Amino acid sequence: MEELRVVTLRAGGAPPESVAPFGRVVAASSGAGGDHFGPDDAQLDLSRGAPRFYIMRLEKRPLKFRTITHHASVTQCLGSIGGEDWYLGVAKPSIVDGAHEQGSDGRKPVQSRAGHCYLPPDPAEVCVFRVSGSKFLKLHIGTWHAGPLFKADAVDFYNLELSNTNIVDHTTHDFSKDGVTFVIED
Repeated sequence: MEELRVVTLRAGGAPPESVAPFGRVVAASSGAGGDHFGPDDAQLDLSRGAPRFYIMRLEKRPLKFRTITHHASVTQCLGSIGGEDWYLGVAKPSIVDGAHEQGSDGRKPVQSRAGHCYLPPDPAEVCVFRVSGSKFLKLHIGTWHAGPLFKADAVDFYNLELSNTNIVDHTTHDFSKDGVTFVIED
């Protein structure tokens, strides 16, 4: 087996303008529950199935990855329950209309098990965010993501997606096929 090239990604914070191509950072509002829905709220698309909001306990998720996943039918929200720092590797959504569309860099479309077509994520376009405190990330439909990853032994996360997301809408790309693995540097 060929040795993988290790790409070190520097973790940045999660400022709204940096997160915008991938989703949205949502922090506590200043209202006492009486605020109206507005542009600072997560814009969700849960229209393709029954929503599922649950707590997942993740253990031993070190700051490295070689696979990345997207969901083509739902926005997703992730946040740590206790406000612990966590990390998420991301790449822009790359869902395409059909198998004939090709990326400007020559990437060829792949058809997922779920039926949609996508361009494999470009390793050069992967970045990582560190999320701190009482906020969560809302990911756009199709955003590639690796994580949550963290330094602690275990962290509880809340997750909002569809009830069957991990069964019928879970497309994964393995960067080891591109000869690459990622390590996050804080």
